[in-house]
Amino acid sequence: MTTPSDRLYFRQLLSGRDFARQDPVARQMLNFCYLIGDRETGDALVVDPAYDVGGLLEILEADSMSLRGVLATHYHPDHVGGDMMGYGIQGVAALLERACVPVHVQRAEVPWVQRTTGLGEAELVAHDSGDLVMAGEIGVELVHTPGHTPGSQCFSVAGRLVSGDTLFLEGCGRTDLPGGDPEAMYESLTKRLARFGDDTVLYPGHLYAPEPSATLGETRRSNYVLRPVGPQQWLAMFGR
Repeated sequence: MTTPSDRLYFRQLLSGRDFARQDPVARQMLNFCYLIGDRETGDALVVDPAYDVGGLLEILEADSMSLRGVLATHYHPDHVGGDMMGYGIQGVAALLERACVPVHVQRAEVPWVQRTTGLGEAELVAHDSGDLVMAGEIGVELVHTPGHTPGSQCFSVAGRLVSGDTLFLEGCGRTDLPGGDPEAMYESLTKRLARFGDDTVLYPGHLYAPEPSATLGETRRSNYVLRPVGPQQWLAMFGR
């Protein structure tokens, strides 16, 4: 009998190593991209496709998977493509030229993604926290975690939490960029993510630690951004 864990297709790919190997910015930024899908149906979603959409589609094809949608953690160009300090990063706009699929974003992030990628509102699917996006029979829960950006979101699937730039194994996303909010980040880290147990495996948006993933329990014990007691200590750490 096939179990849900057998059906789950889940790949963590590091830019500059697993794809976009010739891109110097990809090698420096160390972004993770994720592929999530249903092995039985062959349907898959891609999380934060940037730098080399052709390479990502080739990986899916080699795995006998078909792209059915994009999940965007937030609007920054190293996650969805666009201009970053004068350097053009390939992303969702280029992907949609090759595959007509929906791009799933949190409702608060829609105008930010539009400005960064040049996509129209009709090309984006706006979601609220708790919505499910399906890849075959595999459901991915969208968890709104503002702070790094207004519409930052994490993705929960089968005991895994893909956290984008909300939470890293060491540290968390910056809150001093446009749309950042340290108070909202504190609430996201201490309240919105509190319901996920210590056995949940955290998969971040960048390789900013020696290991590519860790349990939330390990992260809660070792990550300095989770140590402040109360919002005042947190805001003092962030210079407020």
